[in-house]
Amino acid sequence: MLINCDLGESFGQWQMGQDDKIMPLIDMANIACGFHASDPLTLQKTLALAKQHGVAIGAHPSYPDLVGFGRRSMALESQELKAVVQYQIAAIQGMAKLQGLSVSYVKPHGALYNDMMNNPHIFESLCQAIEQFPEPLKLVIQALSNVSAFVEIAEKYQIPLLFEAFADRHYQDNGLLVPRTQPNAVINELDLIKQRCQQLKSTGRIYSVNNQPLNMNIDTLCIHGDNPSAVQMAQLIRQQLHG
Repeated sequence: MLINCDLGESFGQWQMGQDDKIMPLIDMANIACGFHASDPLTLQKTLALAKQHGVAIGAHPSYPDLVGFGRRSMALESQELKAVVQYQIAAIQGMAKLQGLSVSYVKPHGALYNDMMNNPHIFESLCQAIEQFPEPLKLVIQALSNVSAFVEIAEKYQIPLLFEAFADRHYQDNGLLVPRTQPNAVINELDLIKQRCQQLKSTGRIYSVNNQPLNMNIDTLCIHGDNPSAVQMAQLIRQQLHG
């Protein structure tokens, strides 16, 4: 199972996460494109770090919400949303090409990710935006017990999907994440991360906050780079799943 992490989320003098320590431990780097975090120099440095460690590069676009770190929904018309997403993907693609790299997938950030999973029109707009790029790009979405509706839309635009689970987020019994607005949404305890990895390895399942098994196909496991325990989590997950 591949490990992915949201990285490159610093901005100017404001530093987020420990990218240099996390990058050697992961397989996929979801790199901020400037609309919720990052700046041109941060993007350049993050791409160079991914190149150094042979990590796959993904665009991590968001709503244009730098102040809110991309965690606030915005009511954008379809055409505007597609332009916003394409602008961000094009930025990281161009910067990557300068270093002999290529972007292989897209993983929306924050509120855009959540809205994509709850609104089929937004999901289809994202697929339309990605489909217009000449290079094939995969789309990362949340693994659920039933993803047939997402697969049907993605196949219409020939977009391969990667299904992810979250190492550091609690799940509701319905398979959706506990909202960040509620207590107990984020996991910081390493013993709970270890338990989740052991359950994944032995049963292939994620368990909810009420210990209900959630049946889903998982391609990749996500760590949030802004989690204070992200480096220790990455080390533990690497050891548990690949050690």
